[in-house]
Amino acid sequence: VTHLPKNTMGTFFLSCVYFATYFVYRLELLFPNQKRHTAKMKLKEKALIVLLCVTAICVSWRGYRPCSLPQDKSPCACERCLSEDDLWFMKRFNKSVEPFLSANYNLSEDVFNWWKRLQSEKGNFSTFRQTVDRLFLTVPPSPDLLESSPDRCRTCAVVGNSVNLRRSHYGPLIDFHDVIIRVNTGRIKGYEADVGTRTTHRVMYPESSMDLDNTTHLVLAPFKTVDFEWLTKALTTGFNGRSWFIKIGLKPNSDSQQVMVLNPAFMRYVHDMWLEKKGKYPSTGFLALILALHMCDEVSVFGYGADSDGNWSHYWEKLNNKRLKTGPHPGDTEYRMIQELDDLQELRFYTGF
Repeated sequence: VTHLPKNTMGTFFLSCVYFATYFVYRLELLFPNQKRHTAKMKLKEKALIVLLCVTAICVSWRGYRPCSLPQDKSPCACERCLSEDDLWFMKRFNKSVEPFLSANYNLSEDVFNWWKRLQSEKGNFSTFRQTVDRLFLTVPPSPDLLESSPDRCRTCAVVGNSVNLRRSHYGPLIDFHDVIIRVNTGRIKGYEADVGTRTTHRVMYPESSMDLDNTTHLVLAPFKTVDFEWLTKALTTGFNGRSWFIKIGLKPNSDSQQVMVLNPAFMRYVHDMWLEKKGKYPSTGFLALILALHMCDEVSVFGYGADSDGNWSHYWEKLNNKRLKTGPHPGDTEYRMIQELDDLQELRFYTGF
């Protein structure tokens, strides 16, 4: 494995150590208290055997996953970049779609008419454009997106909010990535061992907003024109608008240079191409995942899917509603799509324990 890029080798060995540590932890639970002394001696032997076995398996497995292109022709410096050889993937993936709005982007009226139906938007196209123009007087006119390069391997972790993250111990593995994308109000404090400590981007909308530090990019997922108005005021004077907003979520004069806005055309592309028009619109989590495929060279996905009983609950919440579903989002379709991407090795899907 010495030919692997630094980032990929680090993730690979960290994964091996992580799984070895987890199995050793499970072995510890098998020893009764009255045999503690003897158990500790045996545990050291078992730990060494498990670590060596898991590492050997990882080496063999990683060696079996070839790069789709020779190293000198690969579009990135990762062990495996997004494949352009797979017809199923390329039928859906369109890198010409711009993920973020910019001051110079001209949204078509056709896309606007699709987008306005998501939340029964009553505003017209002219009002929408004026509101967006005002926002770009406050936030950067163009997002800072780096193109793939043969010399770069940008690793990204997309962290959802599924209850499957509980007791997963994925935290160190998540933190090892270059870019860490979280969704809505996904909590960190008190859950660091399972979800990590770092965040570079947080995808959210006004009703799910929260205060961010000045190192985290706010990625707005807009579902209505007033969302743009909310962001403009939240970054300047403070928003005192509609009663259906749960909270303001941003302090006035927050760092506007860290703000990005998802393109409604990108949202439609995700719904039409990736979800085949299933459901009313994509979930914020699935938007974040497809965004990562456009931003990153190597993508790892954590915290998606229902629990063993089919409930779509959050890792920080106690489940009271035993029939918790995904509302207008096609949760089952999104989950199957993630599994398919994992099978095709376009991303790595960590499903928890």
